[in-house]
Amino acid sequence: MEKVTVLGAGSWGTALAIVLAENGHDVLLWSHRQDQVDEIMMHHSNERYLPGTILPKQLQATASLQRASEHATNVVVAVPTKAIREVCEALNAYLTIPALFIPVSKGIEPNTHKRVSEMIAESITAACMDDIVILSGPSHAEEVVKQQPTTVTAACVNLTAAEKVQDLFMNQYFRVYTNDDVIGVEIGGALKNVIALAAGITDGLQYGDNAKAALITRGLAEITRLGVKMGGNPFTFSGLTGMGDLIVTCTSVHSRNWRAGNMLGQGHPLEEVLAQMGMVVEGVRTTQAAYQLAQKYDVTMPITSALYRVLFEQQAPKEAVDHLMMRMKKREIDDMMPQ
Repeated sequence: MEKVTVLGAGSWGTALAIVLAENGHDVLLWSHRQDQVDEIMMHHSNERYLPGTILPKQLQATASLQRASEHATNVVVAVPTKAIREVCEALNAYLTIPALFIPVSKGIEPNTHKRVSEMIAESITAACMDDIVILSGPSHAEEVVKQQPTTVTAACVNLTAAEKVQDLFMNQYFRVYTNDDVIGVEIGGALKNVIALAAGITDGLQYGDNAKAALITRGLAEITRLGVKMGGNPFTFSGLTGMGDLIVTCTSVHSRNWRAGNMLGQGHPLEEVLAQMGMVVEGVRTTQAAYQLAQKYDVTMPITSALYRVLFEQQAPKEAVDHLMMRMKKREIDDMMPQ
């Protein structure tokens, strides 16, 4: 049995806390909201994020970061990417022994272009950091809590640490592979949210399956080009954290990025969409970072650029799609190769 602190009691943090508790670990779930903690402790539920789900009675919750730090042999970081630095820096003030950090949020920080693992490394002092293992892959919380088969990847240069995370989470319905390509896993996990927003837009415009299949395929080419230029292994992008995560996020009604894109395609303004979602839509922030990275690394990313214009320059979604369709003629294979 291992001690695990889960930072963030949204749908994914709660689902992973359930997996860990059912695997027999001593799990403490941290939320910044006392009312949410009270609900978890008294009613064994988290209705806002996982309606109808009964949480294990042994699962504990707290709103105290100090208590969370005292429990923190292993730390699952499940807060939105925009909150990672703030929460980790606050936790670091209480840490006294090294902990293994397991980020499960997917995104890239605009302007700094830092990946999640890099944000955590900059927020936790070396003396309190055992290692960082990324847990990523095609995984909706709504299906995990129903114990529907799910497969993800634990990524770390140190495969011994990755194997420890594999052992923490793996059971009969939650399968975990290992990978040493941290850059590829993080870039794939972050940028698939960008393409999922675009896929939602095509559905909102009622452009059909042909358009979405093309968008997913060409989106993977964009992700791969940038990821390889940044140092990722090209094979990673055809795996669980590349194509696998891209498929599930672009096609499922559980995907908040797809749902947000769908509303944008129907003509709703971005501010209204984000207000109605009630949860963080990581793809919006990541689109800005991906657009900046494409310029930094001189990588052609037409879908990302088109989405950036829709989100931040108020271009009409239909106009953006029309512009994509009328781009200069190209050979498919040449255009898919890393630059």
